[in-house]
Amino acid sequence: MKTLWTPWRMEHVEGSAERTYGCIFEPPGETTSDKEHLLLLRSPLLVVLLNRFPYANGHLLVGPRRHVAEITELTGDEQGALMALLGFAAQVLRLRFHAEGINIGLNLGVCAGAGIPGHLHFHVVPRWPGDHNFMTVLADVRTIPQHIERSFDLLLPDFQQYLAQKDYVKHEEP
Repeated sequence: MKTLWTPWRMEHVEGSAERTYGCIFEPPGETTSDKEHLLLLRSPLLVVLLNRFPYANGHLLVGPRRHVAEITELTGDEQGALMALLGFAAQVLRLRFHAEGINIGLNLGVCAGAGIPGHLHFHVVPRWPGDHNFMTVLADVRTIPQHIERSFDLLLPDFQQYLAQKDYVKHEEP
């Protein structure tokens, strides 16, 4: 029998983890990235975060910077920038995590599964053959093979490079 160790999750299981208040998609400050808040990218229009409770390592949350709940509330610039960034995020996950597939999903409203219904966001999840096993099905437990800080360090340079692109900056300036 193999032992699966994920001690970093115990504080969440026990309920002793520090509670966060406010919206995770609106981390404090104006920096373009922040490891403490798992913020990989903050641009004038968009944010990308690593999911603190991932389905798989590298699970990203991509959304508008503005606090909007419905897709119909997005501006044309936000819609275009979101689609471009979703494509980039999928490309980076394939490259850095050798993902053989990608799930990209959007849940609008609590009954649709939105965990943060007030701030629209897409889930971008890398996938591999056989990546989910009996643990999730039988015990409602996920096993993630890579520490979230390592995932952050692996992805950050790509998102910093994305922000540095002249075409991207030109597109997003108001």
